[in-house]
Amino acid sequence: MTDVLTDEIARFVRAAGPDPDETLIEMDEFAAAEGFPHVGPEVGAFLRFVARLNGAGRVFEFGSGYGYSAYWFAEALPDDGEIVLTEVDEDELELAREYMAAGGYDDVSRYELGDAMATIDRYDGPFDVVLIDHQKERYADAFEAVRSKIPVGGVVVADNAITASVVEFDDLLEWAEGTAPADVNEHTQGVIDYLETVRADPAFETIMVPLGEGIAVSYRVE
Repeated sequence: MTDVLTDEIARFVRAAGPDPDETLIEMDEFAAAEGFPHVGPEVGAFLRFVARLNGAGRVFEFGSGYGYSAYWFAEALPDDGEIVLTEVDEDELELAREYMAAGGYDDVSRYELGDAMATIDRYDGPFDVVLIDHQKERYADAFEAVRSKIPVGGVVVADNAITASVVEFDDLLEWAEGTAPADVNEHTQGVIDYLETVRADPAFETIMVPLGEGIAVSYRVE
């Protein structure tokens, strides 16, 4: 994980934030032991906070891995809420199921094995919060696929919007400051395409939040 915060500030944000439960601690330990990329507790706590702020009843994730972000979301949902987890790796999705069940969130979870882009077509809205965390070159397509299913007051969060092992921050900075970077890799270009898409959409207001590897947060205003 390429954290945008210094180690000391990340430690402070983590220590001063909400305490994870035993299952989340186990999930963090799993990520550390396996080198598994996940949003981390700083972003996880922010996601749960966003879901609480807008009173989320339904959440959709483009890419869920082993369920880490979904677990954070789930605590903010009502008993009759719903979070849709999507994952192409069957073993990871099964692990997500085990973790969600361990936390008592199995009843609000829908587990979808396969391409998230195909899955979203099978679901009607509205979704109060959407997390985009799959292939970077498909971020903009994911937004377009779910846009009409997000109500006013809904939020779209995109992970890896500042950096990642495959995303070059220097190129993102050049783009943001109005210079066309050269030789941009497809992952960085995917983030650029996404940010251009959401920032150009008058129905959404977008800000960058420097937590984890950076997240773009888009709020539907109209």
